[in-house]
Amino acid sequence: MTVQNSDKTLSRKQRLQEKQRRQLSVVDTVDKAEVKVRKAEAELAVAVTEAVQVFGDEQSASEALDMSVEAIQRFLRMAQDEAAGAGNVTEAAGKP
Repeated sequence: MTVQNSDKTLSRKQRLQEKQRRQLSVVDTVDKAEVKVRKAEAELAVAVTEAVQVFGDEQSASEALDMSVEAIQRFLRMAQDEAAGAGNVTEAAGKP
């Protein structure tokens, strides 16, 4: 009795289709992970903004959060950009 390798029984087209399916699956997984990262960063940006408000300034928030002032500023810009983007979406949705 001879056992054939399943790769040899598939046509070249089928092997390529299977390879493409796996590649698309990986791309889909990466895309979903990137969406989760962006969402987490946006939530962190909101939290950092609130911390700056609570502590009074970027330097105090930096010390309290054990985060560099540059990181604080990056998250503040991100929150600002997010708010500006949300405003543009709301404006566009309200226009006829």
